[in-house]
Amino acid sequence: MGSLIRVVAILISAIVLLGFAFFAVDEMDRGSQNQQNALDNELRGRADDAVPVAPSPAEEALRERQNSGVREAVDDANDVLLAPFGELINSTNAWVMHGIPTLMALLLYGLGFGMAARMLPKHRDHSGDWRAPA
Repeated sequence: MGSLIRVVAILISAIVLLGFAFFAVDEMDRGSQNQQNALDNELRGRADDAVPVAPSPAEEALRERQNSGVREAVDDANDVLLAPFGELINSTNAWVMHGIPTLMALLLYGLGFGMAARMLPKHRDHSGDWRAPA
């Protein structure tokens, strides 16, 4: 049972990290445009709008049209995995809105499930002679 939990923890952590990597690549691609928009918003006195971790249905439909099937599957799984942490962060910075929930998810799913797997009792082979040293 412990090995199954460990594999699940690794898979969930991989999905969370891959989702954050996709977010980071998108943000770097939009870096110049984001800087220009942020400067314009700052000069006009408006707040910068950060993209939430769990998008609205309209944002989800737009994202589905823009991304490939694999990318959308990772994004959908990432939305579900990060949903418990998304409401805890209130920031206008996109990196904070995605980075902190990602770290929290890695701590819970990766570290937490890994520690739970280690605490479960190990299966022992009882086929040997009971008089033999272990």
